[in-house]
This record gives sequence, C-alpha cells and structure tokens, in this order.
Amino acid sequence: MTTPKGGRRAHTKMPASVPYKPLLLNWLKDARNAAAYLEAAFEEDDVEGLMQAVRNVAEARGGVARVAEKTGLSRETLYRTLSKQGNPQVRSLAAILAATGLRLAVRPVESRARKVA
Repeated sequence: MTTPKGGRRAHTKMPASVPYKPLLLNWLKDARNAAAYLEAAFEEDDVEGLMQAVRNVAEARGGVARVAEKTGLSRETLYRTLSKQGNPQVRSLAAILAATGLRLAVRPVESRARKVA
C-alpha cells in the first residue's frame, strides 16, 4: 500500500457488514437446510441454543403467529416455550416442528470407527 505525503497510510473503506438474520431465515426456508440446522443444534447439547434454533426455523417457515395457530398454542405460549428458559414437552416440540414441515427423528449414533472406514 502506498502512503500519501506525510507518511500516513491511506485508509480503505471496509465494506459494510451484512446482518446475518435475514440471510439465515431465507436459508431456513428450505426444509433440508432447516433440518440440518436443527440437527446441528441438537448435537451441541445446549438447550438454549436449541430453543433459539427452533424459534429461527418457526420464524423462517411461516412465522411464529402461523406456527402458533397450527399448533393450537397461543403466540405468547409459543414464545415462552421457545425462550432461553423454555422447556417444551416432546408433544409441543413435535407439534411445532410439524407446523414448520419437519418432524423429530431418532437415528443411531455413528461411531468414529465407522466414519473412518
């Protein structure tokens, strides 16, 4: 980088940052992306993070009001259920996921030996 007279470096303007949430919500509109996102959240073993992930999926895939309507829960109950302190029952979580076009599934844990082979 060349320096102007006086020896000071010219500052180049950094590109503006882009808010991630609109990009994330757009990406989560695809059911495969939403499923992979939630699967990764489950693997983190972090309940608060999982509730945030489910909330993001609900927002992206119809909005919280629509998901609440489809599950029969009030918007307030849904927000409370998906809050950081939320602890939904399996029935509620399954209903929320169904309202977003997803479902709970259980798969065997792959051992490291299998992944290598």
